[in-house]
Amino acid sequence: MPDLSRITCIEDLRVVARRRVPRMFYDYADSGAWTEGTYRANEDDFRKIKLRQRVAVNMEGRSTRSTMIGQEVAMPVAIAPTGMTGMQHADGEILGARAAKAFGIPFTLSTMSICSLEDIAAATDNHPFWFQLYVMKDRDFIERLIDRAKAANCSALQLTLDLQVLGQRHKDIKNGLTAPPKPTIANLINLATKPRWCMGMLGTQRRSFGNIVGHAKNVGDLSSLSSWTAEQFDPTLSWADVEWIKKRWGGKLILKGIMDVEDARLAASSGADALIVSNHGGRQLDGAQSSIEALPAIVEAVGTEIEVWMDGGIRSGQDVLKARALGARGVLIGRAFLYALGAYGEAGVTRALQILHKELDITMAFCGRTQIDEVDSSILLPGTF
Repeated sequence: MPDLSRITCIEDLRVVARRRVPRMFYDYADSGAWTEGTYRANEDDFRKIKLRQRVAVNMEGRSTRSTMIGQEVAMPVAIAPTGMTGMQHADGEILGARAAKAFGIPFTLSTMSICSLEDIAAATDNHPFWFQLYVMKDRDFIERLIDRAKAANCSALQLTLDLQVLGQRHKDIKNGLTAPPKPTIANLINLATKPRWCMGMLGTQRRSFGNIVGHAKNVGDLSSLSSWTAEQFDPTLSWADVEWIKKRWGGKLILKGIMDVEDARLAASSGADALIVSNHGGRQLDGAQSSIEALPAIVEAVGTEIEVWMDGGIRSGQDVLKARALGARGVLIGRAFLYALGAYGEAGVTRALQILHKELDITMAFCGRTQIDEVDSSILLPGTF
């Protein structure tokens, strides 16, 4: 195990990941749509929120333990679903799931993962995890995917609603990032500078989309995957589909991609267990609000009817605390997780979780609170949120 004691913040992990991960895959994770304005706002708007420092408060007996949809968590943080995680580091989804299990937080597997549902279940001794579902035109494939998630002991289904059409990320086009990736001269030269990553990928058989190849109709290998993915995201997705999926799944349901109060009310009335205030990390609609800016109005509108979470821009434990103060029951981390994974694999993810937890715990104490469930907007400086 590497000594990561000098890795003190998520930014340290990002710097190492940028050095170790091939450019096309690093840029895939670390990019936003069009001007990347919303992507940047997700982080920047957290910085505007100021905390109230309190003193002479008994800071003993602190706890960050909480629950998310009834599941006990070591801190109100879950690992978000991220596509192609296994291209940041060999077997990346497995490593992330193991780290999350050991730390006591939920892990979410993406439909567009490299490791499959079955891979995660086998690698974690059938420990419960969450599965994120994209709705495809091939409804038979979706039904079988839901059934596979049940068989893999997934304890919640996370339905993403904001990817009916794909936002454009300029970096992906410039890098030739397709499924499969284009072996351009520039990409091959860049790969030659990443021997650690290449050795890891040579040591695994998991280099494709494990939930799709061999499971979707007429998708038996990477060559047939590209046309399938281009055609399959369903622009007709509606609330009727949400109801159909809820019935088919039959378990805990989380709706991801809510940014508008009206949509939040529809999500609450759907009978889902939680919604995630999310702009897809700024990767879809550039020019949308940041997630943290959209959060308070949605909490006010539906926070008593459904659990409200958020993602987008979480880079520290202080961000977790601020989101909690503004009404989010929990948060999800995507890029912070990917930076850690790309930098040091499973050890990196563990280190990222340690960093977030320590920052959350100490900041909570400075704000005069000892229990995360007692945190509310009174810890924030009025006029800054």
